[in-house]
Amino acid sequence: MAQSSETTSGPRIGHVHLKVADLERAIAFYRLLGFEVMQHFGTQAAFLGADGYHHHIGLNTWQSAGAPPAPPGHAGLYHLAVLYPDRAALARVLTRVLEAGFALEGAADHGVSEAVYLRDPDGNGVELYRDRAPEDWPRDRAGQLAMGNARLDVAALLAEA
Repeated sequence: MAQSSETTSGPRIGHVHLKVADLERAIAFYRLLGFEVMQHFGTQAAFLGADGYHHHIGLNTWQSAGAPPAPPGHAGLYHLAVLYPDRAALARVLTRVLEAGFALEGAADHGVSEAVYLRDPDGNGVELYRDRAPEDWPRDRAGQLAMGNARLDVAALLAEA
């Protein structure tokens, strides 16, 4: 999850900030994914990052301490996606997640990436994925990107951990 040193000509997502019911429970989950606490903001918020970056994820209980997850069918976050540098790193984090008792909700080979899907302790959708090299991305006859939603062999992925 190295922070890119590439310059871009347009915007990119810098971080996600989530309302959570239990700060310490949420911190434990995101640490499982490979993030570290960069700063606590009192007892109600924390900022987590990877590779020394100030924060990729903000967590707070300012308006949500003890609250239940948002009900299905309401507007809001569909999922946040965490990009891992390669297939082995994705396999290692998936192993940790499963050993911690979290269940997968899905897994897909999108052609451009391989992804697994689950929920964090507050019900937020989380995608864990790795990208394929751009030269390996599927293209149609016109050269346009042709992403898909094929079945991902999770057992084969886990074998790489």
